[in-house]
Amino acid sequence: MSHEQRNRIRPWLIRWLYAAAFAHFIIGLLLPWISSTGLVEVYHQLIESHFWPLAAPDAARNMQVWWMSLFGATVQTVGLWMGALIYLGNQHRSRFAWLWLMIGILVWAPQDMLISMQADMRINVWIDAFAVLSMIPPLLALWKLDAPVTERKV
Repeated sequence: MSHEQRNRIRPWLIRWLYAAAFAHFIIGLLLPWISSTGLVEVYHQLIESHFWPLAAPDAARNMQVWWMSLFGATVQTVGLWMGALIYLGNQHRSRFAWLWLMIGILVWAPQDMLISMQADMRINVWIDAFAVLSMIPPLLALWKLDAPVTERKV
């Protein structure tokens, strides 16, 4: 790939990754607010149907709402960390930043998918697959694009 082609594609890859980090931040920010609303009712019912053949007890729903709200703070923080690594990777053309973002995703996704499959939560598997397929290719491309710059610094 020519230097000119690299310079054209790189900003788009960076924007895509910033959009993903921003989406994580916003979703994490919203989860505590929407976890007890009708917006996620179907999701709650999917989880409950795995553990209770009939209607779930109110205490179970309350705990589920609490966990989802708590998870929101985690997702929000992940979005911030992603944003910081993307910034550093972009500013310094650091393969190290792209590598650690890929490692984080590839450590998280199989575990999350396995746990979701064990609970028969296919929607989580689809969400995870979307995350992997939308993040790993641009990260891998940036890792490759920044190789010549990194190799010259060493």
